[in-house]
Order: sequence, then structure tokens, then C-alpha cells
Amino acid sequence: MKRTIIDISNMELQDKVVTIKRVTKVVKGGRNMRFTALVVVGDGNGHVGAGLGKATEIPDAIRKGKEDAIKNMVSVALDENASITHDFIGKFGSSEVLLKRAPEGTGIIAGGPARIVCELAGIKNIRTKSLGSNNKQNVVLAAIAGLSQLKTPEEVASNRGKSVEEVVS
Repeated sequence: MKRTIIDISNMELQDKVVTIKRVTKVVKGGRNMRFTALVVVGDGNGHVGAGLGKATEIPDAIRKGKEDAIKNMVSVALDENASITHDFIGKFGSSEVLLKRAPEGTGIIAGGPARIVCELAGIKNIRTKSLGSNNKQNVVLAAIAGLSQLKTPEEVASNRGKSVEEVVS
């Protein structure tokens, strides 16, 4: 995944909790209960990130997850009708998320975790399909990995040494 530093000082960030799990560590004195929260953060304008927070209380876990998500934000290449620029398969672990561009008016056709990522990234028209494992954490991270690797036609044209019209047609 390409990492670029994103200035969040002037962004209006929204966050959604994807899942909260209770995890247990067995120690000599008994069991230690903690909570993990998977949080997705986005500005609705091409930036999205996911983070995992773990704490003894749920609000602390959500806060830590949000802070981690802000640190791991990526930018997404969007086209003129608020869809992605090309089809792509994002992979993370054993999860794969197929991301297909869609024409205006399609809406977001996606399952739960991938839908949250697309909404917070500012994508309005997309079709997705979760392939492989349906583990929520891996699906979210696969969707973000796929979105971060999308390229604009301008980037592809400059890499190939061609004009944008030659690449798009």
C-alpha cells in the first residue's frame, strides 16, 4: 500500500464503528476481559482509513480505533460521477474485495463492511463483491487496500508516456 501523508487539519471527519468484540486473555488469576473496536474514518471526499483499538472499556477502544484509523488514512482516486476510476480486486489476508466502477445512479451495491468503507470514502456509485474470507476486519482492510491502489487516467498516461486520450480510449 502506498503511504502518503494526508493533512487532516481542515477535514471534516466522520467515523463509523464496524464491529466491537470482547476478547479474553486467560492468566494465572483468572480472565482478563478487553474490547476491540474496528473503526473506519473518512471525509467523504476521497480519503478513508481503518483502525483497531483495544481497551478495557468500549468507549476507550472506539477512541483508540479512531486515532489509529486517522493515522492509516489513504486517498482514493474518484472519477467525475463519484465512482472509482477502474475495476480492481483489493486483497488482504484471505479476503478479496472486487471493486467495480458503476454509472451514475447505481448507488453503493456492497455488503456491510465494504459499504461503510465506500460511504466514508465519498464513493456514490460502485458495485463490490466480497470474495474469500468474510472476516469483517479483513474485508475492510482489503477494500481500503484496493481503493488505495487505484490510479487516475492521468497517472497511467504519465507512467506510459502517452496522452490521457490514448489511455482512456
